[in-house]
Amino acid sequence: MTEVASPHISHPRIMVLGVQPGQPPFRIVEIDGQVVGEARTVTDVLETAAAFGITVHDLDDPDVVRWVGGDKFTWRPR
Repeated sequence: MTEVASPHISHPRIMVLGVQPGQPPFRIVEIDGQVVGEARTVTDVLETAAAFGITVHDLDDPDVVRWVGGDKFTWRPR
């Protein structure tokens, strides 16, 4: 298989994991494979990224942010 024929697998620096139960519910945020905090809103994700020197221009870009167990609108357990 050539490099051109192989599928592209992105490894974004930011990963937002699934919703965890709590009051209020939260999502764990990882940057570069390390757990760095909890987010309760999209703003929390952006602030955490900025604290690590990452500017996010598009939250829907899978090369920038990977949303696990939902998308940027998922903040309650299913």
